[in-house]
Amino acid sequence: MCYITKYNLVVKFGNKDLAKYPFLKEAFSYITKYDFKLEDLNNRDYLHLIEKANKKIEQYLFFGRNEYQINYSKTHETIVQEEVILFLISLLFVKSISIDAVTKKFALLESMRFEKYLISDLNTSNRDDKTIKLILYKIFEDLFNTKILLEENVYNFYKIRISDYLDHPIAFQEKEWNLVNRTIHNGFVYLDGNEIVRLFRNELYLLIIDRIKKMNIDKVPDTIMAISKSIKIQWEQMHPLPNPTVYKAVTPPCIQHIYDQIRKGENLPHPARLLLGTFLIYSNKTLEEMLELFKRLPDFDEKITRYQLEHLAGKKGGSKKYYVPSCEKIKLENLCYETKVCHGISNPIQLVRKKSKI
Repeated sequence: MCYITKYNLVVKFGNKDLAKYPFLKEAFSYITKYDFKLEDLNNRDYLHLIEKANKKIEQYLFFGRNEYQINYSKTHETIVQEEVILFLISLLFVKSISIDAVTKKFALLESMRFEKYLISDLNTSNRDDKTIKLILYKIFEDLFNTKILLEENVYNFYKIRISDYLDHPIAFQEKEWNLVNRTIHNGFVYLDGNEIVRLFRNELYLLIIDRIKKMNIDKVPDTIMAISKSIKIQWEQMHPLPNPTVYKAVTPPCIQHIYDQIRKGENLPHPARLLLGTFLIYSNKTLEEMLELFKRLPDFDEKITRYQLEHLAGKKGGSKKYYVPSCEKIKLENLCYETKVCHGISNPIQLVRKKSKI
């Protein structure tokens, strides 16, 4: 397919590109033109796609990894059709499971999968490659209603209008994304290639969650529903609802907010992980108890998390033991949720009583 944009990019948008980005409108057109219906998934012709989507989701939810590979051995048009249907089946699975933590973990790992494709495209494309310019343009304009432009004078830099940048939640999340910490010139915010990819992942993560929540399906195909029930049972067995073991009167509000985020299945920014890890260490939690809490995060990796917690405790990577950040630092990271119980303290650990269960 050929497209002409207002920035005079005239290129052929290949089927392989559409297969890697099945959430694009052009990709969905490959199944709508054949009048595909959800009830068709009860047909055995789609069983191999259902099994493939099931395997992908189980890898995401129970192992936290992505081993999915696109099968490029078929005709180009078939590849696009199958990838779009696989994406749709995956959304149906998650919608049917109907657990917020599952939705958020799936959305994060699925957006990370597409992120890898984008990184690969960026790394294998030279500065004048019009195809990658079009992919970026189409993704950000069609999905995120944002026009992204390549900066002509600086290699591998892109720019977004300030008004568009401020429409994205990431601009108000971690401190490094705040407008005061960005390079701004002539009404544009400048981002390098790595930052564009991170912005893409964050926005796609939110978009996938939104699409799942807004799905309105009269009847989920029987095959999808049966597998979804099995996945849901397995998830609930692995993630029983925790019994509250904290006295909220002495739990610092900043820590309680992190607990609440974890229970909702939300991902934590690095400063929040550092705060939680050091707080748990100074609350005399064992490593296994801490891992049990962190494993609820969508991107949990036991090997990495174990090392990081041991590093914070001064047991790996040197003998330095990290202390719980002060209230002042917590405020600077936008992690403070001060209430009256915080009066007179300078560090959240001061609220912990010796006999409190954390």
